[in-house]
Amino acid sequence: MILVVLENQRGNIHAFSQEAVVAGQQLSEKLGLDLSILCLGENASSLRDQASDYKAKNLILAQHDIINTYSADGYSKALSQIVSELSPKYVLMGHSYMVRDFLPRVSAKLDIPFVSDIIAVEYDGDSPIFSRQVFNAKLATKVKTTSDTVLLSFQSAAFSSDDMQIGGSENQSDFSVNLEASDIKSDSEAEFQESASGVDLTTAELIVSVGRGIESQDNLPLVESLASAMGAEIASSRPVVDMGWLPPYRQIGSSGQAVSPKLYLSVGISGAIQHVVGMKGSKTIMAINKDEDAPIFEIADYAIIGDLMEIVPKLTEEIQK
Repeated sequence: MILVVLENQRGNIHAFSQEAVVAGQQLSEKLGLDLSILCLGENASSLRDQASDYKAKNLILAQHDIINTYSADGYSKALSQIVSELSPKYVLMGHSYMVRDFLPRVSAKLDIPFVSDIIAVEYDGDSPIFSRQVFNAKLATKVKTTSDTVLLSFQSAAFSSDDMQIGGSENQSDFSVNLEASDIKSDSEAEFQESASGVDLTTAELIVSVGRGIESQDNLPLVESLASAMGAEIASSRPVVDMGWLPPYRQIGSSGQAVSPKLYLSVGISGAIQHVVGMKGSKTIMAINKDEDAPIFEIADYAIIGDLMEIVPKLTEEIQK
């Protein structure tokens, strides 16, 4: 069995979880294993309703008063019980902040391997090989495991939710977890927000991202005006954050956020690998840069070669019309 665990995000299925379902569906087909989807903890009933159209063998609901609010202690014990009883071959989740917090505890409790932050899957016959980046995305490793059960987490955009197979589940069931108040030994803070205003670039459909090619903080309003005209979120490469022109939660890349919007408009970004790993899963990539040899053009769907100081205001003006 392949078990995909859904994560709640403000009452909805987390975008990373949708991509994990796609990964599970593809692994299921390739390996001939049944796919089960687990709705665990907070808003689990709502998640089950939302996942009812996803093609799967089983749709499982696991609720308990103690995990109605997230805690690493509660979630790790609950999932450990489920994995121990169901004995899935693979347990899949999106590589979110919550998963980084509690899934290693499941690995330690059950003494099973955890392959994290996977960017791709390939196959050696019927054996999957998982690729993940190391050393700040400068190298990629390939991991093959022979363990009876493996925990997996997938980087944003490793799979696309556009490839979701619809058809509903064949069976629905409830799983009763055994938890006591004494199991919770730590207090969890409120759900992590990228800023006080709740900016979450991972859910943005349109992103305008600015790099050091903007040259000066005084020129930043040019790009902000473009983003405003498009109804897009503003983001940046690391140098812009390092210089203090934008706050850290706006950073895209290996040391920032990983995003997969419908449109990613890169303005004055060269396209170093540390930045590309955070946005390569975007559905459409448009890049503006005066250097025709900029690496960003290697992955861009549309390339605009020229001075951004001239192009951005004209583009903004046309969109506003």
